[in-house]
Amino acid sequence: MKLHKESTGTIVVASIVFAIVAFLSVYYLEQWSLLIIVPILILYGLVFWFFRVPNRDILDHKENVIAPVDGKVVMIKEVFEGEFLNDKAIQISIFMSPLNVHICRYPVSGQVIYKKYHPGKYLVAWHEKSSTDNERTTVAVESKTNHKVVFRQIAGYVARRIVFYCNEGDQAKAGHEFGFIKFGSRMDVFLPVDTEILCKIGDKTKGGINVIARMNE
Repeated sequence: MKLHKESTGTIVVASIVFAIVAFLSVYYLEQWSLLIIVPILILYGLVFWFFRVPNRDILDHKENVIAPVDGKVVMIKEVFEGEFLNDKAIQISIFMSPLNVHICRYPVSGQVIYKKYHPGKYLVAWHEKSSTDNERTTVAVESKTNHKVVFRQIAGYVARRIVFYCNEGDQAKAGHEFGFIKFGSRMDVFLPVDTEILCKIGDKTKGGINVIARMNE
């Protein structure tokens, strides 16, 4: 199983903790040590599972808006996006549980025209105000269909580490990685109001694979 590059520090810490707990359990509990070791081993395995990098065939897209993450669609509504667009937009929010792949992908192809990191709170990721109050990043892309699309990584109650690798001027390719969030969070995508929405609340998404909307040229 291929692991994401962001896993290194977490796995080193988890390995040290597991080794210490296992040693102390065997030393002090002897035959009862498995009562401690087995649950800790399961948690240790989940750390590796969380940082997995699945093999996915990413297609080329122009009009299609691709699911940026694995998760569940929890919101589709018209909102006012005031950080970059300063206009009405359709917001699609996808919540990621700790068991989902947490690679963050470009939802559209085009050119990166804006990026910004915001420190903030750690409300639960499905809270509506987490989009504006939580620690987050905002990225905007000028799409190949000449639309401005904004998307936002949002830290949740558990997630306290957001990374994004893109820079203004970079070429964005729909479905390809631009960042990562650790341990449960959310991504919002803001689309033009005339966008054809192809997903519904409750849908499960696979990042880089599922088409969630389509923009007219």
